[in-house]
Amino acid sequence: MSGDAKILPGTGRGTSEAGGGAPSGTRSTDTSRKPPVPLHHPADGPPPRSGEDLRKDFPGLTPGWHYLDTAATAQKPQAVIDATVAAMGRDYATVHRGVYARSADMTLAYEAARRRIAGFIGAREEQVAFVRGATEAINLVAYAHPKKGRVLLSVLEHHSNIVPWQLAGWQVDVCPLTDDGRIDLDAAERLLTSEHNMVALAHVSNVLGSPLDVARAADLAHRVGAELLIDGCQAVPRLPVDVSALGCDYYAFSGHKLYGPTGVGVLWSDKLDALPPWQGGGSMIDRVTFAKTTYAPAPTRFEAGTPAIIEALGLAAAVDYVDAIGLDAIHAHECALVGRLREALARKNSVRLFGPENSAGIVSFAMAGVHPHDIGTILDESGVAIRAGHHCAQPLMEHLGVPATARASFGLYSNEDDVTALIEGLARVERIFG
Repeated sequence: MSGDAKILPGTGRGTSEAGGGAPSGTRSTDTSRKPPVPLHHPADGPPPRSGEDLRKDFPGLTPGWHYLDTAATAQKPQAVIDATVAAMGRDYATVHRGVYARSADMTLAYEAARRRIAGFIGAREEQVAFVRGATEAINLVAYAHPKKGRVLLSVLEHHSNIVPWQLAGWQVDVCPLTDDGRIDLDAAERLLTSEHNMVALAHVSNVLGSPLDVARAADLAHRVGAELLIDGCQAVPRLPVDVSALGCDYYAFSGHKLYGPTGVGVLWSDKLDALPPWQGGGSMIDRVTFAKTTYAPAPTRFEAGTPAIIEALGLAAAVDYVDAIGLDAIHAHECALVGRLREALARKNSVRLFGPENSAGIVSFAMAGVHPHDIGTILDESGVAIRAGHHCAQPLMEHLGVPATARASFGLYSNEDDVTALIEGLARVERIFG
């Protein structure tokens, strides 16, 4: 890489033109020095594999342990661990500031990660801002949006897609669900008026696994002049996402559910330039005086302070890993496991199933006379890890008429043995409480 190489044609981001890289001509020309860019790209072929069995790629999946809580957070493949270790150790330096070679290289790697992740969702890199997670992304839009008015949410939203709108002063309206647990877009059409500035919905429910017809939701929002924000946390790890085809205005997701690190997420929008900054500090500025401050263009102005350098590189490595397997294959694999589990649970008179038959990677249920926490505790004794609780969706629990549910959620590493262990564990629960 030359000292004045640009990440994005026509801009100086990641180079000395942006006040961040090495001045032209100061970089080492020693081509034997390996640049710290721990990224793979589709043209390079798949990332290194540790075996044909995907579970072998995940050191956290120890023998005899059945991890069924991927909707909360995904286990990490060795490729992601290696990328973060290299970025934290051998290759570590700050970005956008240093004039020395390693800092310039790390800046290039950081911006390459942005470009890689943008391509994963069919976006351009200048449309992607790195944030701490989907929660911060939604807060950013809720607080920075210049037209705070009415927002339409749904009954099944995660707290992170409810509380920020309330705190930022929006007036909240609520869309009901269909009988099988989907967002009722027919009802949304009736509820939406010209007073609505925003519609904010989950692409896939973190409790019910119910998918949303995002294209139709976008059409309904735009008909009344509203914008559409999509919480894509549960969709991005298991469904192909092309934001340009979906028609939404904002798309948010977290890295740790996509087999990447915690502490990093993505806000995509083709309207970032219209949003003012919502956090101030270093990096996001153009010129600072005590009288007035001017700000960097998007997405830089939304990344105040030292960014999540290591985490961004780890997330890019996770994207490489998932891409090498293929989201269509991952979705088909998870659907097969969901189908088997739902079929087995439907045969139990004591079990109440929630959500649609085609739920994406997630199965929530309740057992008569048994609190979900007791289910989770007994299953843990058998080496089966599920989630039990309200899943940060208390309004949905109230709608379902239960204090909590038990939730099994699959990942690309889940297998038939996990389903078998869960079913056998639930039989033990029935014996104990029978």
